[in-house]
Amino acid sequence: MPDSPCCLNRSSQRRSSPLRLHSSRSKRSSFSGSDTLWRVTHESSSSATPQRLLRRVDAIAIIVGIVIGAGIYKTPSVIASITGDSGWTLTVWVLGAALSFIGALCYAELATTYPDAGGDYHFLTRAFGRDVAFLYGWARATVIITGAIALLAFVFGDYVSTIVSLGTHSTAWWAALIVIALTAINIVGLRVSVRTQNVLTAIEVTGLVAVVLAGVVAPSTVHFDPPPFATSVELGKLGGAMIFVLLTYGGWSEAAYIARELKGRRAIVDALLASLAIIAVGYLGVNAALLNGLGFAGLSESKTPAADLMARAFGQAGANALAVFVAIATLTSINATMIVGARGDYAIGRDWPALEYLGRWNVLRAAPVVAYLLQAAIALSLIAFGAMQFDGFEAMVNFTAPVFWAFLFLVGVALFVLRARDPVAVRPFVVPLYPLTPLVFCVSCAFLFYSSVAYAATNDAVHIALWLMMTGVAALVVVRYANKRIGR
Repeated sequence: MPDSPCCLNRSSQRRSSPLRLHSSRSKRSSFSGSDTLWRVTHESSSSATPQRLLRRVDAIAIIVGIVIGAGIYKTPSVIASITGDSGWTLTVWVLGAALSFIGALCYAELATTYPDAGGDYHFLTRAFGRDVAFLYGWARATVIITGAIALLAFVFGDYVSTIVSLGTHSTAWWAALIVIALTAINIVGLRVSVRTQNVLTAIEVTGLVAVVLAGVVAPSTVHFDPPPFATSVELGKLGGAMIFVLLTYGGWSEAAYIARELKGRRAIVDALLASLAIIAVGYLGVNAALLNGLGFAGLSESKTPAADLMARAFGQAGANALAVFVAIATLTSINATMIVGARGDYAIGRDWPALEYLGRWNVLRAAPVVAYLLQAAIALSLIAFGAMQFDGFEAMVNFTAPVFWAFLFLVGVALFVLRARDPVAVRPFVVPLYPLTPLVFCVSCAFLFYSSVAYAATNDAVHIALWLMMTGVAALVVVRYANKRIGR
């Protein structure tokens, strides 16, 4: 995709450069009392494309914001109880960081060679064709991304409801309100959404630093003296621990969806590696702090390890502060997930004439407004469903893990396919140690796919996954038929 701006409509051309489209001086680029939903959606254009407006620091804030969520405050105790050894507990976090870096190197080559708002969807389209990519885009739009938004919103609602209850289904009401509020912020424009993300991410990282500091100053009743490193650990236990570790590291691959909007084609490489370095150091620091402050036995037995550590170090005020940090962490993840999720939906609409309205890019706001609205509508539907049948909702979303790892495996394979099919393509970044690096990534994804399928089978969620994929196939048939009717 060329880097130069495409031809815009007359009203857009009368404005200055694309870099000034978000200026607070532009009355049309922000909401006012006279704005209407019709105007917001109809000032978009199907011929407009994303511009390179994002800085490296913006990309880092988005990636870190997606990855660091509420999970890091809970999963360390789960992982410790699985491994049964402090040495292996820290080791699996190091392994998770290493595998994430390997995957990031593979994505860096794909994203710099084929920068596109479609991210994974675009890579799969190039490697395996539109049908396979559509199935991934369908699963991503209907459950993977929107389900993640809904679940994070529920976590936020749980914490806020303890402070201000909205009555029956208070958690769901708060979840819906935050989805609506953050969607509105993103529709206002890229500058506002990115500034919001930068502030939230800074507070989120401060929360990690606070937990690490608590591990240093906590008046521990136990002396952290690591026991001898176990020479081996059961493969099943290692696999189970790695599922939770990589779940906590998950989300870095979403960086591919903003590669097209970063200034400089290699900027995504710097952003990915810097983000993962920040995340890895933060995660290892938190785990070391928990082991030091609570001891291995205390960590493995605690249901709220970070809260227990903060309370021990700073009293009830520390525990209350952690609750605020967790709530902000969920907001950070929701906002970042919305940013990348809407761009994937936009790419589907751009490539499929029957869904052309979804593929409109609002040049004034530098955002896929229609895609944001659809994403919010699906997330709100999932929240409503979750409020009525939370167990079924949780099972449905949890089972998206096999779908996610299956398609991530295909993205790894796509690197091999595109290397062979398109050898003359300009590659600003080349994955080191090819083909070993992408091979390790593919094997890791295959292992995690197997582990997540085994987990889903024990929870009887396989029928939900089959239903999800069948609806995707049905949607593909309908869209292909509609395309033929349109004659495109």
